[in-house]
Amino acid sequence: MSVENQPRSVSQTQQYEQCAWRWYLQRVERVQPRPAAWSYHGTAFHSAAEAWERSSRSLGADEVVELFHDEYTSMVNAALDKEPDTDRWLAAGRYSGGEDIERRYHLGMEQTAAYVEWSKATRPALWTEPNEQKPALELSFMVELGGVQVRGFIDQALDEGDDSVRVRDLKTGTMKSKFQLQTYSVAMRKVWGVAVNKADWYLARDGRLSRPLKVGEVSEDEIGQRFADMDAGVKRGDFPANPGFDCNFCDVSHGCIFFSPKT
Repeated sequence: MSVENQPRSVSQTQQYEQCAWRWYLQRVERVQPRPAAWSYHGTAFHSAAEAWERSSRSLGADEVVELFHDEYTSMVNAALDKEPDTDRWLAAGRYSGGEDIERRYHLGMEQTAAYVEWSKATRPALWTEPNEQKPALELSFMVELGGVQVRGFIDQALDEGDDSVRVRDLKTGTMKSKFQLQTYSVAMRKVWGVAVNKADWYLARDGRLSRPLKVGEVSEDEIGQRFADMDAGVKRGDFPANPGFDCNFCDVSHGCIFFSPKT
């Protein structure tokens, strides 16, 4: 399927809005992205947290941490096979690529253990997905918004006890997207027909929940328009660059004619 006709997602749309040229380089030119330890950190944390919840919270904390260890190590080693020069890896702050790999390994294990203890203490009530009668973890959806097919995965949906659910996203980084939670809330209403009034983030950096985001009044038309605008831009072949927008953290900057490294 060509990129013009593929389903859209929150991450695609936000990337296009931030720098459409990056979207083009990654998805049309297929520039090989530079690896980043923060990506594997987030994926491994999500996998470990999901496994813990799917076990009905019966696994030991050490077992869940071991799951993080296994997934993170596997992904990093696979990336190192493709790009062994860690100086070419993306890294945040004062850390080199190699230092960030090591740092996030230990940080991720600490955050995983903390999530298990937080979950045991607070016992969030997972909603039961009615079709498969399974806990609402990594809920996949495909829905039409603004005339565009949109797909995504919802980390968790919680039973609020009043016939409504709360959408929750697990974050290991600092970047939070209201658009993501708003989209997921609209999708829950359209696909499963349930009310969604609030959404929030579990902040692994702090071991706590964010303040709830009110999403009950979010308009489907408003959310759909962003997907429609992005989709129309792609189909027009309109990919304007946005030099300066987080270029030093762009994983395809090495293939970008507009990129000028900061000194």
